[in-house]
Amino acid sequence: MADIRFEQDSEAHRVRVRNLSDGGMMAEGNLRAKRGHRVELELRNIGIVVGSVAWVQDNRFGIAFDNEIDSQKARRPLRAGEADSGTALKPSWAHRAPPPVEPSKLRKL
Repeated sequence: MADIRFEQDSEAHRVRVRNLSDGGMMAEGNLRAKRGHRVELELRNIGIVVGSVAWVQDNRFGIAFDNEIDSQKARRPLRAGEADSGTALKPSWAHRAPPPVEPSKLRKL
């Protein structure tokens, strides 16, 4: 299992990790993932990983990580005294200032 948050959504969701490699993963869950969505997910023993949705089929979708991880580390059991973080995932983009917008691209209402 992993906690995932889409850049467009402030809520964290729980998904089942079906396949995990150093460069990406397949997730399964009842979410409205779309190709190209930016995501942050928290993997056990790894921490927060950033990537984007590469493909979607039914309730499964693939995520390509921005940076490779050690997928074997995520498969290891938690050590005694460690707890799974649950849904403590906080998006890194929540604290970013919005990108500047050129006045010529603004639309009058």
